[in-house]
Amino acid sequence: MRGTALFTGTPALVTAGRAQTLRRAARGLVIVAATVYLVGVMSAVAFAHVIVTPDTAVQGGYAALTFRVPNERDDASTTEIEVQLPVDSPLASISVKPHPGWSYKITKTKLATPIEAHGTKISEVVGTITWTATDSKSAIKPGEYDEFSVSAGPLPETDRLVFKTLQHYSNDEVVRWIQEPSSGADEPERPAPVVRLVPRGDAQGNLGNAASAPSTSIDLAAPAAVTAPAVESGTGTPWAVGLSVASLVISLACAAMLAVRWRRAR
Repeated sequence: MRGTALFTGTPALVTAGRAQTLRRAARGLVIVAATVYLVGVMSAVAFAHVIVTPDTAVQGGYAALTFRVPNERDDASTTEIEVQLPVDSPLASISVKPHPGWSYKITKTKLATPIEAHGTKISEVVGTITWTATDSKSAIKPGEYDEFSVSAGPLPETDRLVFKTLQHYSNDEVVRWIQEPSSGADEPERPAPVVRLVPRGDAQGNLGNAASAPSTSIDLAAPAAVTAPAVESGTGTPWAVGLSVASLVISLACAAMLAVRWRRAR
């Protein structure tokens, strides 16, 4: 009888141990999956903003500025981007890098007080730069982003430059990235792209100075729309969104496997 009791009790102990192991594995899986998913979602949210890089440059120098524009809509494409340059801290020289499949147009604005650059007084500066897709193939489609670049300078002696941006969609919607972030406050819902400016003596290395020369320089005296050859738009989906989806799929698959093993253990 003792031998029989020992024989029948051993499988029960093994089953209980397996069940406890499965419960621990399930809890660990949930924690890992939730962490990966949240990281992916938070990264996707941050990525969804229109931003400018670099985010820091040196006062008095020139900088190659790149505006990264993601498409936030599932049912419309981005067809036009309008970047407003700061008039309170004007930039005397602007060169635009042509973008395949997009035309661009710059609009000048008169200054109340002329500025001086390279010994020349300037009373008009670039006020806005507008990029427009030449056709639907070149527009920024759902799940994609694109980048638009300019060279600007000399950078003024101020703490930052704010580039208010309007994003136009194919369904006539306009998203206004014009909210100026405040120090110590939460990030606004639609923050404007910002470049922080530091004095030359505080800069490390050559931060923000040697801007790469664009392939086309705009004559500020006679701005005109320029069209580059159209090509297929296809910059790919943001990695953060893919990470979130992948983590969710893996979590569901593992949960299904654990459920099967749980039933067998019982």
